[in-house]
Amino acid sequence: PPAPASVGDLVWRDTIRNNIQDPGEPGIEGIPVDLISGVNDVVVARTTTDASGAYWFSLLNADRSPRPPNAQGASVLRPGRVGLRVVHCPVNFAGIGWTNVQALRRKGVDARLVVFNTRPEHPEADENLRLPSGPAWRRQAAQFRTLARLLPTTDVFHFYFGLTLVPKRAQFPILKAARRKSVFHFVGSDIRGKSPEELAYGRLADAQIIGSYDAVRWIPEADVVPPGVDLSTIDPVPPRTVGPLRVAHATLSRRRKGTELVVAACGELGLELDVIENVRHDEVGPRLAEADIVVDQLNSGWYGLFAIEAMAYGKPVAGYIHEQAAARTAEAFGVDLPIVRTTKESLTEDLRALAASDDERLARGAAGRAYVERVHDADTMADRLLAIYSQL
Repeated sequence: PPAPASVGDLVWRDTIRNNIQDPGEPGIEGIPVDLISGVNDVVVARTTTDASGAYWFSLLNADRSPRPPNAQGASVLRPGRVGLRVVHCPVNFAGIGWTNVQALRRKGVDARLVVFNTRPEHPEADENLRLPSGPAWRRQAAQFRTLARLLPTTDVFHFYFGLTLVPKRAQFPILKAARRKSVFHFVGSDIRGKSPEELAYGRLADAQIIGSYDAVRWIPEADVVPPGVDLSTIDPVPPRTVGPLRVAHATLSRRRKGTELVVAACGELGLELDVIENVRHDEVGPRLAEADIVVDQLNSGWYGLFAIEAMAYGKPVAGYIHEQAAARTAEAFGVDLPIVRTTKESLTEDLRALAASDDERLARGAAGRAYVERVHDADTMADRLLAIYSQL
């Protein structure tokens, strides 16, 4: 294989115009720098100078020419690597894979989402394999054909929910032989409560990602990349201060979310309740926009995409939260989690207090939007993914 190559230099204020950095001539921060192919004059990577005026493109394969944009318009790519090609697969759990792929494309990455089968609530995918329900040999034949087709044109395979394109016992030897890299991206329910022995397979990949500091209990060595949302598609709608108040609550499992407790509390307090279940994801946003208070889950100890989107809409959110995870998140991102802490036992009184205070609802809603902008912006999370890819 070609030897790795690097290139870098310094941008400084040449006050005496001699093309040499003399004492007292400072570096200049924030200057855009393009790396241009000598083959076809294509910009293959971009960066900006740091505080000292330095810039650096590292880990370039010296003999690798850039590729043109793909059909989606994604071009070559990130500072320090030419032509990064990433396949996210084989499921689009809660739309996380599709959001990540779209954000990576906005960064210029050739990213695709390939799924076994789309689901009604999240039908997005670049490629739906439409795997048959059986027999097993037919499914696996389709999976191996897909891997063989993707392998020559993919640098990184980004796997979700502990699943791989083909059985793990074959997946990783094949990737190793082909010198391809891989990531396991866990979303929460796929690892929650499992033993280290049950999760040991994660170390077969070159990196592991979890979505929150709450999940470090199960995979402490993993990188944390919170789920992202495209904030350009969500305009805040502050909660109402006049008229009847509406509570929104979403569930895929009423038992796991504590839905019946939410129903009972709203009934006791005379609050309107919109239970969102069994709908497409694109139907959720308009219903969140009409809500004044959002109740997330009462059991798991952390929040999910529904709460993230609710905060993005500027809604006050209540839920059960593990305080240690909240503290670690605040330390990592420099912002406190504004979710109103509640439990199964205190939900009714916590909702009563929130419903009684217009100022508290408005303040929590505004803080929620600011929190999501800091912690869950999809483009910022794409930068975190690129940083992980760069270390593979």
